[in-house]
Amino acid sequence: MNFTIPPHIQSLMSEIKQFVYDELIPLESPALFGGEFAALLPILREKRQMVKERGWWAPWLHHEWGGMGLPLTEFAHLSEVLAHSPLGHYVFNCQAPDVGNMEVLMMFGNEAQQAQYLQPLAAGEIRSCFSMTEPDRAGSNPTWLDTTAVREGDEYIINGRKWFTSSADGAAFAIVMAVTNPDAEHRHAKASMIIVPTDTPGFNLVRNIQIMGDVGSDHASHAEVEYVDCRVPVENLIGEEGAGFMIAQARLGPGRIHHAMRWIGIAERALDLMCQQAATREVAPGRYLAQQQTVQNWIAESRAEIDAARLMVLRCAHLIDEQGAKAARNQISMIKFFVAPILQQVLDRAIQAHGGKGMTDDLPLSYWYRHERAARIYDGPDEVHKWVVARETLKPYM
Repeated sequence: MNFTIPPHIQSLMSEIKQFVYDELIPLESPALFGGEFAALLPILREKRQMVKERGWWAPWLHHEWGGMGLPLTEFAHLSEVLAHSPLGHYVFNCQAPDVGNMEVLMMFGNEAQQAQYLQPLAAGEIRSCFSMTEPDRAGSNPTWLDTTAVREGDEYIINGRKWFTSSADGAAFAIVMAVTNPDAEHRHAKASMIIVPTDTPGFNLVRNIQIMGDVGSDHASHAEVEYVDCRVPVENLIGEEGAGFMIAQARLGPGRIHHAMRWIGIAERALDLMCQQAATREVAPGRYLAQQQTVQNWIAESRAEIDAARLMVLRCAHLIDEQGAKAARNQISMIKFFVAPILQQVLDRAIQAHGGKGMTDDLPLSYWYRHERAARIYDGPDEVHKWVVARETLKPYM
């Protein structure tokens, strides 16, 4: 693999980074970090239009759907730059869970589903949510679900309770994973994915779950949703009945590249803030934090860890581009449990370097520290991914 960044991507990274620092970082505020995302929506729509006019809309999305059509390896570089602000991915229409739902609809949706749901989602006219995790079942085991979708004539009747249905607040539709084939011989063939418009009777948004003191709003929210005799036409089934687990795996592979490069971008911004603080903060007259060996160690360790993480993620993205997500299964698991703790370590050092100010919402550090603790949990907890890698590594010895 050639790790040289192509010249056209280097140029894009420079231009997009300038946009992020000129147009988005000035919008950051204690209100935003306190969860008031919805209050910024009018001005964010203007920023989204600016992105469209520059031809940067949805960098990863195929040209036919209005995106830049970049391969995963090239998009990974841009994703890192966008992550320097919590607003970056949203303004460029490549935020979770919409990015994953678009991938699902592109790969497995039929023409009618793509016209009704994918097209407006790709254009940024609507938002979506993904409804899989359940409060009474281990999120690490997506084959064990209580939510059912029973076929009755030309409809599915969905009943169940989900939580961490991220971005359900204000979403136009959900992609729901529910058991359609309870008697299937293989546990991986029991569930299906079904599109449920959020205005369907029986789709009940119970609450936005408070996450470490932050309820959130609109896109930046995590909802609990109850499905009570929620009826949708069978035409809303994505792919084949019983293919839900397979579709979820196809969705989550590239999704972990998106997450990991976003984490690296956050870590880069945190390191930048730490270095600025070290170079300018006096601890005594004429003596700066940067002269303290402990702080120098933090900076050196962070630099090495971020660079190592980036190379690992780019290698994984390259393998997915060349051979597909299935061939990169081990690498996908490795980047998940390798990069997430590095993000936490860098954020922790940056907060420590800022002292009391690091705990405030005057900076984005405490926001990321609260919200990205979940990086070691969502999309499969780190422990499960370590088990996957260990199992594959041990196979030749067993």
